[in-house]
Amino acid sequence: MKHEATSRKPKVKVKNALSTFAFLLFAVAFLSCGVDERRAIPTAAQETIERVTEDIAAGRDQKVYAEAAEEWRARVSEEENRRILAQARERLGRVNSRAMHSGRQQQSALEGAHAPAAQTLVVTYQTTFERGTAMETFTLLERDGNWRLAGYSISSDALRQ
Repeated sequence: MKHEATSRKPKVKVKNALSTFAFLLFAVAFLSCGVDERRAIPTAAQETIERVTEDIAAGRDQKVYAEAAEEWRARVSEEENRRILAQARERLGRVNSRAMHSGRQQQSALEGAHAPAAQTLVVTYQTTFERGTAMETFTLLERDGNWRLAGYSISSDALRQ
């Protein structure tokens, strides 16, 4: 009987070792996916997001509108653009930090006779502002090496007041 008791111990250790190894493998895979996802944002697109954010904070709403993709201007009037950006600026303040929540890039053929195919990038951030937090989604289009704002949405309890 003594022999049976000792033969069970190594099996338990092997199961524990396999469980630990599987957990560590999963953790490493999970963490590396986050890094790869962040790398998926082209540098020029990230610079566009930062420039748009700076323009919003400085109240350059007309500049944001003028430099946006024609798809944004077709959906949103200049007055509505100003209202959306001013409301976010006044109620939330400046951006303190931004952490990417998700990002997706795809080649798309856009609707409309004068809208050529373009790279589309949709990036959602969990953003901390001076006076609250929000989920921000930037939709960018790339044409001829230039990334332009094609959509912007912001969701926050501070904007529902």
